[in-house]
This record gives sequence, structure tokens and C-alpha cells, in this order.
Amino acid sequence: GTRFRPLSFEVPKPLFPVAGVPMVQHHIEACAKVPGMKEILLMGFYQPHEALSRFLVSAQQEFKIPIRYLQEYAALGTGGGIYHFRDQILSGGAEAFFVLNADVCSEFPLQEMLEFRQQHGDAHSFVILGTTANRTQALNYGCIVANGDTQEVQHYVEKPSTFVSEIINCGIYLFTPAIFQHIGEVFQRNQQELELEESSNGWQRAEVIRLEQDVFTALAGSGKLYVYKTDGFWSQIKSAGSAIYASRLYLNQYSKSHPERLAQNKPGGPVIRGNVYIHPTASIDSTAVLGPNVSIGEGVTVGAGVRVRESIVLHGASLHDHTCVLNTIVGWDSTIGRWARVEGTPSDPNPNDPYAKIDSETLFRDGRLTPSITILGCSVTIPAEVVILNSIVLPHKELSRSYKNQIIL
Repeated sequence: GTRFRPLSFEVPKPLFPVAGVPMVQHHIEACAKVPGMKEILLMGFYQPHEALSRFLVSAQQEFKIPIRYLQEYAALGTGGGIYHFRDQILSGGAEAFFVLNADVCSEFPLQEMLEFRQQHGDAHSFVILGTTANRTQALNYGCIVANGDTQEVQHYVEKPSTFVSEIINCGIYLFTPAIFQHIGEVFQRNQQELELEESSNGWQRAEVIRLEQDVFTALAGSGKLYVYKTDGFWSQIKSAGSAIYASRLYLNQYSKSHPERLAQNKPGGPVIRGNVYIHPTASIDSTAVLGPNVSIGEGVTVGAGVRVRESIVLHGASLHDHTCVLNTIVGWDSTIGRWARVEGTPSDPNPNDPYAKIDSETLFRDGRLTPSITILGCSVTIPAEVVILNSIVLPHKELSRSYKNQIIL
């Protein structure tokens, strides 16, 4: 979560709330709906801590499915983690299993991927979820060349230097236990190469395996790997700015999947425009105007005349009277004083291009901070009547004046 700082200082990135619930809860919800799903394993390099344990307990109760966390002893890459824990994955006698990257937001068409696999390929074939990107952005992703009739993957290149295909890898896969044989071959090859270089920590380095570059590149063209293309929404969540965009996509989906999560205009309540999520414990003045694409967390206080749009306000934050918050993430327990304006620049995909994806912006360009979403870390205090524009404020800061295009350490 380095690109997600300062927000990932407080919680592991997968627990960051997007559209009112932890990012990874959207994944769990999609998995729990698949008939015959037996258990969900979360894998990562995070130390298990209180927030993670609390989340696991509540998610198990809500979705009535066993959920466990498996901690890697080192960052093992996208394939190394599942290979390291292969005995745990196979212990229930699984016929097949899904692998989902935590930092994507999607409609997760898992059931469709299962049906697609029954129609294409055999019982031992693997499926990658793919989507269409535009030609220039495709270079930032894994690119898939498939047979137009069978959808068999013939060629796979991770982040190519020249145009290969506009079908990109969504980081959502359907595997059978046979995948471990292919990952095992990579592991053995890594070990042999390391024996040639004499190095002390060879074992650990052999276990670092990347599914995309090491496994898919080799499997392409072998008749075992297929791509299921989705037209549903999909985006990566690499930076904090992309969390606001992901929040918009999920809030939009709520009208179909969770209408109860969307706030409605009621007499004596705040003015709601578009899709807005408000936690039941939040206290919102009736003269506030919220939306579109706003998510208000637990215990948040919003004063009179406040305007919030395209923003995420995290639990315990307080927006005093007449503040204006646009394209911003307001950190936990932060306070914004009266008549202050806190604004960022959205990093949205091009609205005129149906295949545009969000660009993972670099923090600096030509030695200057790229204008982006404004982020207030946790427990930041903004005084009354100031303007904070396109800035990132690290946790536990008390500002005394206006700032523009700065990282406030």
C-alpha cells in the first residue's frame, strides 16, 4: 500500500472503506454468492492485528462462510503466496478455486466464469477475467491475445512496451488444483537458477513467483488458459484517488444490489444528490447538501450548510458549519473548521471513452506535485476559513493556514 499512503498507515489497504464497506468485503460478498463455495482464504504479508481479526469475525457472521487469514512470512508475489499455502487451499478437496487481487473493484462475474469454463476447455482449464482497455492504457496492464472463436489465450505479455492487445487482465482468476503443477515447475526452475548463483537466501527467493509473468506467459498457447471477457465495471485501486472512483462504481451498483445502503431524501434530512452512503451512526445537519458519490463513515458529524461531493469521509471526522469538501478523502477523526474549503482534482478516466481506465498517476511530474485528490490523514485539524487545494496532509497535523499543491509532512 505504498501508493496509498498516508491512508495505509492506519489500516491495511484491503480494509480501507470503499462505498461504506472495507474494500475486500466486496470480494467476499461476491464469493459468498457462488453456489458450493466452501471457504474464503485471505492471504497477505500484513501482521494479523485487531482490525483484521474483528473484520474476519464480523464477515464470517454476516456471510455464513468460514474465512481465514494466512500470513506470508515474506512477500511472495502473486503466485508464490498461493503455492506456499497450496496444502491449505487443497485441504477441503476443492474442485476449483478463485484467486482475486484485493486492489481491484469489479462486478466480480464469478458465476459467469464458472459457466464459461464448463462451455470452453476441459475440466482442467484455467480462466482469466479480461476487459477491454484503450490502446494506450493497455500497455500498463497484462495484455491477452485470444482466439476469437474459442477464447483460448494464445499469447500473454505483462506491461508490454508496444501495443499487443486491448484485452487486459483484471486480476481475477478461476483455477483448478492442476495450476500448482505449473507453479511448481517455475519454483523448481527458480531453485536451479539460484543453485548456479551461490547465495545464502536462495530458498526464499525461489518462492517469489509472479502468476502473470512466470506462469501465464508459459501457459499461453498450450490450450489450458482461456479468457472470459466482461463488459461490467472494473478498475484498479492503486492510489487514494482511484478509491474515490471505485466508490462511485460501487455506489452506482448499489441501486441494484443494495438499495438499502443508499441514502434517500427525507423531510427534515439533508439534501441528497445522486448516490450517497451514510453510516447510520453519522449525524448530518438538515441543511447540508451531499453527493453525488459521497460516502460518510461511522460517527461522522456534518454541520449546517456543509457541501460534500465526490468524497469519502472516514469515521469520527467532523465537518463544521459551511465547509465545502470536493474530491477529497477526509481521514479518521479529522476536523475541518467553519467556512473552510478542502478540494482536490479528480483523476477520473476520460468520460468520452467507454474503454478508458483510471491512470495510476505518478505523485510528481517534472519535479512538481501532480494535481490530484486531496487527502487528509487521520487526526488532521484544518482551521476555519482556509483553503486546502490538491494537497496531501500526513496524520496528526494541525494546520494554521491555507495550502495549495503541497505534501504537508
